[in-house]
Amino acid sequence: MAKKAPNPIDKHVGARVRMRRMMVSMSQEKLGEHLGITFQQIQKYEKGTNRIGASRLQQISVVLGVPVAFFFEGAPSVGPETDGFAEAQSPAYVSDFLATSDGLTLTRNFMRISDARVRRRIVDLVIAIAGEAET
Repeated sequence: MAKKAPNPIDKHVGARVRMRRMMVSMSQEKLGEHLGITFQQIQKYEKGTNRIGASRLQQISVVLGVPVAFFFEGAPSVGPETDGFAEAQSPAYVSDFLATSDGLTLTRNFMRISDARVRRRIVDLVIAIAGEAET
């Protein structure tokens, strides 16, 4: 029997848990201790392999210091299309990048640069290195 792929919403919520956990510099083990579960269970949540129940998501939100809604921000839409008034969603690669330690470190330190001109020059440098035109 073929393995069932994780639900896109479960994957998104798990990635947001991982991103926030990394933002607060908390290990999977430490989060598991706060919740009374193993780090392996945290890994499964973060990959979207195991669905996070409502009460567990509430516990995670308290431990990580964010509202439950944080975990659904930018989630893939399900159901009929909206009428065009909904806020545009970030491309998935942005969330994927921010869920990595490199993405988080780069973003955190980039935002610490107070000079807007220096930040702009860094963006220009990255665009030049990547060899792509700005979008």
